[in-house]
Amino acid sequence: MGVCRLRQVDVTRGYLGAMRAAQLLGGADDIEDAVRSRVRRQEWLYRPGHKLHVLMWEAALRSLICPPSVLVAQLDRLTGLIGMDAVELGVIPFTAPVKIVPANGFWVLDGRLVVAEEWHAEMWLDDANNIALYSRVWKTLRESAVYGADAHKVINSARRALNPS
Repeated sequence: MGVCRLRQVDVTRGYLGAMRAAQLLGGADDIEDAVRSRVRRQEWLYRPGHKLHVLMWEAALRSLICPPSVLVAQLDRLTGLIGMDAVELGVIPFTAPVKIVPANGFWVLDGRLVVAEEWHAEMWLDDANNIALYSRVWKTLRESAVYGADAHKVINSARRALNPS
């Protein structure tokens, strides 16, 4: 299971190319490396026997970190994930009551490793205390998420806001 921001799920190449964090921390080569790495990571979504549990905050669906046309393509891609056997996609709507703010991207991998992302580093945490903490955070955030048709509605609302006609 893992909490992922929008750019870390199944992303379009255009969306990845528009990522600003790589520009903040490095040069053009870093952006291309990030694009290649993320594209490779999502290949396993289409292999049988895997299940990815994803939570994202509605803010990730609406933040214009790229041109609107690129974000529309990304949102279309996300709607295609809903219903896939390999993915359980939950969205935490702005209207949902939350006990904690979904601020950081992190992954809990098989209950034995946490990968947490910060601006400057990706931390790999394998001690029991951190795994337990991030698992509690995951469960707390999951209580606020919507799934299936309700998640689809939130994503479509964000898409309509980009192209109101």
